[in-house]
Amino acid sequence: MKLAIVGKGGVGKTTLAAALAQHFARFSPPVIAIDADPDGNLGSALGVPGHQLPEPIAGMRDLILERTGAKDQPGGLYSLNPKVDDLPDRFSVEVGGVRLLVLGTVEWGGKGCMCPEGAVLKALLQHLLLRVPEHVILDMEAGLEHLGRASARGVDAMISVVEPGMRSVQTAARVRALASEIGIRRTFVVANKIRDAHEREVLQQALGDQPIIGTIPYCDRLVRADLDGMPVLLEDDVLASAVRLIGDFLAKQLDSKGEGHD
Repeated sequence: MKLAIVGKGGVGKTTLAAALAQHFARFSPPVIAIDADPDGNLGSALGVPGHQLPEPIAGMRDLILERTGAKDQPGGLYSLNPKVDDLPDRFSVEVGGVRLLVLGTVEWGGKGCMCPEGAVLKALLQHLLLRVPEHVILDMEAGLEHLGRASARGVDAMISVVEPGMRSVQTAARVRALASEIGIRRTFVVANKIRDAHEREVLQQALGDQPIIGTIPYCDRLVRADLDGMPVLLEDDVLASAVRLIGDFLAKQLDSKGEGHD
């Protein structure tokens, strides 16, 4: 499965991305987790020590210039189809059965970044989503800047994380519209920090026909772990139970890539 996890800051999308990556690594390996959020901290959520975090691909200037041919071409010309198939093995770190790769930040402008860094990241995402056999979990910002139409073809589903409150619902609606524009047909929602059935019901009414496929109850331990930058642990029964249901739903819905919930 190739899954993109999105949502506004603070709703818990990195928590869900890390938990799903650990879930699939435990029950259906192998898994690659991609930190594609410029402000992301997926590494810490997976428990990677700070000194072992992978270097962001976008910051590897010499590599990018070499792969795109930009340093040898006059007039700022560069390849839009650089070699990237070796990068996941070279620049990922493994933790708990999950391989973590960090994309890094590119200054995206207009409809995309017309720069060597952007070319490498887009080619790398296409490779990961269209060619590798592993599960791929993308922890993304809500704007979807990293995803173009070509790489979006490999995304089986996009999951928006919402919390009680209409701002995250509005973000989920914008994400759905953006996903449709680039060809992602399946969009789901996970409700996080839910205290009671009424909160879930209010969110579902506000979301309309976007289905909530899972609910993560409010838990002080999870909130504190997020605030303190501590790893997400599936040993926490509250999280493990919720993520197991979400994972089972996705496995059933996406078992056949030609079918599924629109």
